[in-house]
Amino acid sequence: MKTIKEPITNTIIIEKSKFICSIKRVKSEQEATEFIGKIKKEHWSANHNCSAFIIGKHSEIMRSSDNGEPSGTAGAPMLDSLKKNNLSDIVAVVTRYFGGIKLGAGGLIRAYSKSVSEAIKQATIIESILMNEVLIKVSYPVANIIDNKTSNYLCFKKDYSEEVCFTFYVKPSEQDKFIHLITELTNAHFTSQILRQINYDLEIN
Repeated sequence: MKTIKEPITNTIIIEKSKFICSIKRVKSEQEATEFIGKIKKEHWSANHNCSAFIIGKHSEIMRSSDNGEPSGTAGAPMLDSLKKNNLSDIVAVVTRYFGGIKLGAGGLIRAYSKSVSEAIKQATIIESILMNEVLIKVSYPVANIIDNKTSNYLCFKKDYSEEVCFTFYVKPSEQDKFIHLITELTNAHFTSQILRQINYDLEIN
């Protein structure tokens, strides 16, 4: 599942109308609704505050609102922009300050779609990946070997006590291959433990 790392606000001007897109990562429909309400409060004098959001690992929840614009000209194209970028757990609000020139249905669809797309371009995209958190304990003489030969895996933490403790994040599908590598590097002189499974946010742009 892909989403954005941090909130982004981006403004574009089309035919003298100002379109301000605010996007944010959210975990629930309630959180998305609260964000929409917050933006509406901040831009209470705007002509429209249109919105769209997608929630869930498999995009189970999708909602959109035209907020007074002609039906299908704002919320739906905003939602399509989120879908085309394969994003979930995200809410977008486009605030429009009317500039005096009517855009027509086609112009509105393009404007709201572009507003969301341009904001997404400014965002850092992350992918939430299920990982095993694996603790590896080795003796000091082989610690440097582990350091040098495991660069393809994400080492989250190192602790130095009686032994050297490495904490790795490993995809479940790569678990056996990872343990096999550690076995070869240490001549089987190590201990391992899966501490937990987590959703790790990996930056992909």
